[in-house]
Amino acid sequence: MAYSLDFRRKVLSVREKEELTIAEVAARFDVGVASVTRWVKNIHRKPQGFRQRKIDLEVLWQDIRDYPDAYQYEWAKRLGVA
Repeated sequence: MAYSLDFRRKVLSVREKEELTIAEVAARFDVGVASVTRWVKNIHRKPQGFRQRKIDLEVLWQDIRDYPDAYQYEWAKRLGVA
C-alpha cells in the first residue's frame, strides 16, 4: 500500500518536532520502520512495476507475417518489449 505524500510529510514532521526515533514514530503511526527509513532518505515514491509500452499493432502483425514460426520472446526482442 502506498501512503500519500501528505501522510509521509506528517509522519516526518512529528518525528522532527517531538524528536522521536524512527522506531517510535513508526509504532505511533502504525507503519513499518523500513518505510519511515525510506521516507527520511527520500520522501517521494518510486515508480512501481514495469514501464508499459504500447505496441503498434500493424508492426506486430507485419512481424508475425514475416516470422510466423517465431517464439513470443523473439517477437518481443525485435519489438523492444518484455
